[in-house]
Amino acid sequence: TRAPLTTPVTPSITYPTPPPTPIAPNECGKVPLNPRIVGGNPAQEGSWPWQASLHYYGQHMCGGSLINQQWVLTAAHCISETSELKVYLGRQTQAGPNPQELSKKVKQVILHPGYSSSNNDIALLELRSPVTFTNYIQPICLAANSSSFYTGTSCWVAGWGFTSEFMSLPGNQTLQEVQLPIIGNRQCGCLYDLNYGPGSVNDSMICAGQPNGSKDTCRGDEGGPLICKQGSSWVQAGIVRPGEGCGQTGLPGLYTRVSQYEDWIYQMVGMATPGFVTFSSNGSDPERNFTCSPPSSTPISSSDITVIMISPSLRISD
Repeated sequence: TRAPLTTPVTPSITYPTPPPTPIAPNECGKVPLNPRIVGGNPAQEGSWPWQASLHYYGQHMCGGSLINQQWVLTAAHCISETSELKVYLGRQTQAGPNPQELSKKVKQVILHPGYSSSNNDIALLELRSPVTFTNYIQPICLAANSSSFYTGTSCWVAGWGFTSEFMSLPGNQTLQEVQLPIIGNRQCGCLYDLNYGPGSVNDSMICAGQPNGSKDTCRGDEGGPLICKQGSSWVQAGIVRPGEGCGQTGLPGLYTRVSQYEDWIYQMVGMATPGFVTFSSNGSDPERNFTCSPPSSTPISSSDITVIMISPSLRISD
């Protein structure tokens, strides 16, 4: 007898996901929609397309920055575990609609081997799968180790952190932004040494902020990028570190200096290298002629301390 006819089965073929490609310096730090409105407190949607929101158990805890299709840069102190860690990209609000966002789980976390509470506060997150770039999701350029950020260089920070030391972001919790000037390490070191002893600020750090504390980052902004514009591209100079309070007079924001970690980042991400760019400040550096002034003997009154505690932080822009 003839064998029964059978329907031929087409074998299923699974194609591997192509590995992330390297990011060229002219491919990063771009804002396709260019909605920049200088002076706005809430950021316009698409203003910072590399901004990441790190969530634990459904709650925003820290910021981060997308550096290529599959890696996010953040602060080491933000990482406590990976099983409940989720990364959101293209997000505008924490409590409102986010039609442009996507979320990714984390494949692995790499903390800097020299991380401690005071040094090397930097980490890399490898996403489980690559992202597709859109107008709202783009990689940031990273400052190369030959970069120079002079005192007074204008930079920006964005985040979903507290609006003051004891007040969380209200309403829909829309991404906020603030413009900050770089403060050279000599000047910044003088200010911190008065409070915490010699050597409080080292070459792996960079400072930014206003001397009166009127502009600063706060809890929930940690891990996010400090970025500066060069030509048509944005370059990440720093990573937000935890501060001593928020907006304190005489204590500018302290950030992890990204350019110090170029070699380490290259080693960790393999072929999917981010776009490293040499940031060059214009003019001469005022830091060269700066010397520390003797500490003031004027006592601090209780009213002065009150002003420090209620200083507005990340939410004030020019």
